[in-house]
This record gives sequence, C-alpha cells and structure tokens, in this order.
Amino acid sequence: MADLDDLLKRTSRTFALAIPLLEEPTRREVSLAYLLFRIADTFEDAARWPVGLRRACLLEMAALLEEGSTKEPAALARHWGSLPDVHDASCAELVAATPEVLAALDACGPRGAAAVRKHVRRTALGMADVVASCDAAGNLAIADVAALEGYCYVVAGIVGEMLTELFVLDEPVLRVVSASLDADAALFGEGLQLVNILKDAGGDAVEGRRFLPPGVPLADLFAVARADLVAASRYVRTLHEGGASRGAVAFTSLPVLLAYAALDAVEARGHGAKVAREDVLRIVAQVDQALDAGASPL
Repeated sequence: MADLDDLLKRTSRTFALAIPLLEEPTRREVSLAYLLFRIADTFEDAARWPVGLRRACLLEMAALLEEGSTKEPAALARHWGSLPDVHDASCAELVAATPEVLAALDACGPRGAAAVRKHVRRTALGMADVVASCDAAGNLAIADVAALEGYCYVVAGIVGEMLTELFVLDEPVLRVVSASLDADAALFGEGLQLVNILKDAGGDAVEGRRFLPPGVPLADLFAVARADLVAASRYVRTLHEGGASRGAVAFTSLPVLLAYAALDAVEARGHGAKVAREDVLRIVAQVDQALDAGASPL
C-alpha cells in the first residue's frame, strides 16, 4: 500500500508545503485533492507521450471522477501503469496509487469527497482541451493574455474555487462571507499560477511549453500578476474577517506572500530567480506573528 503522506511530500510544491497548517478535516481533504490534481498534471505534462494519449488519459480520469461513474479505479491505474514511463518516478508511483487516493477521499465523507471530485474533474476536462490545442509534436504555445488567463483558471483558478467550497463546508461560520470568497476564489489560484509561469518561463520553453504570449511586454504580464495577487490578498483578508480557522488563514497567506516575493525576485533578476531561504523563513515568521496578534498576515 502506498504511503499517501509520503507521496504528497515527494510530489509537492508551495501548496503541499502549506497543507500541514490546515486543521482537520480540511487538511485531509486538501491533501487528497492535491494528489488527484497532481495525477492530472502528470498526464498534462507527459511531453514524451503523443498528444492523443495524454488527452485520452485526462478524459479517462474525468470519467472516473464523474458522479455515479462505473469506471473501475484499479483497472484504470493498471492501464495507466502500462503506458510509457512518465519523467518523474514519484508521479508514476502516484498514478499507480489512484485507487488508494480515491478510497481515502471517500473515507472523508460524502460532501467533502463530492466537492473534491467535482473540481478535479473540471480541471481534468480543461487540461484535456489544453492538450488538444498542442501541435503534433506536443508543444503548447499561448497566443494572448486571455488564453493565458484561461489556462491559469483551468490549472489553478478551479483549485481556488474548490478550496472555498471546502472551507465553507468545514467551517460554517464562513457562510456569511461565502459570496465575497467566491468573487476572489479563482483569482486567488490564478495569481499564484501566473507567478509560477513567469518564474519558470525559461525551463518551460525548453520543454515545449510557451506560456508567455509573444509580443506582450513582460511589464504587462507582471501587472496582471500583481492585480491577481491583490485579489488573492483580499481573499485571505475575507477569510480572516469572516472568522476562519487559524489554519485556513495561514494556509492561504503563506503562498500569497511567497508569490509576492517570487514576483519581486523575477522582476529584479529574470526568469528562474528564486526566493532565498532566509526570506522564506522570514515570511513564515511574519504569518505566525500576525496571527498571534489576531491580525491578518495580508
């Protein structure tokens, strides 16, 4: 049996690093949701596979997650495991563990599981459309800012919407601010994704993923990212003012503050620039100090 917590650590990025800040049952729900999103990412990113195969796997995953699906998780996992190896061994192990991830999700309870399945399915379908837009060699080229924002919505804006649904489900006090949270939920996720795209643009281009629209000044894209982060900051403040748990506020604050720092670094030093470890530790301390004082970190 796969160790799902270990797989989370080995396939994680910023959100997964922040997941331990959450309180139960949201922590478990978000952990398992992240693993499912990562499985979809694995199919989308399998650049050495034919476009049709990548798209077929994403559609199979969407069908598996559909309410009332008769798809058998173990059979699909065996099928996926028979395909060409994915680049990352940990992600390949995660794909094989799909039945265990779904079983653990179902054990969280019907409402939380249904919310996670619904949103991951939406992302898988959106990713299938993205893959279908690749050229015959599997390369992706984003044409304009609207298409870039659409991509960010599929892979991250939907995550923001899922988080909001889980927060309100698990913390009923937030129902009074749910409309305000809904208004900024997608931009919360989109802003973080756009910062990652700006940071990783060089490496992505080498792998055939050109997310930055040609002819659009970088300054314009930085402006879009900063506007999204303003909405993300407002989202965090709404959580705090609405009485969200410390864990929910910390979990959402940390990636937004790290995104601001990453954007500053990329603007100053170019694609690939990273936030120094001492700055990460300072930001973590900043979040803790604000919450200890009863204030929003943003």
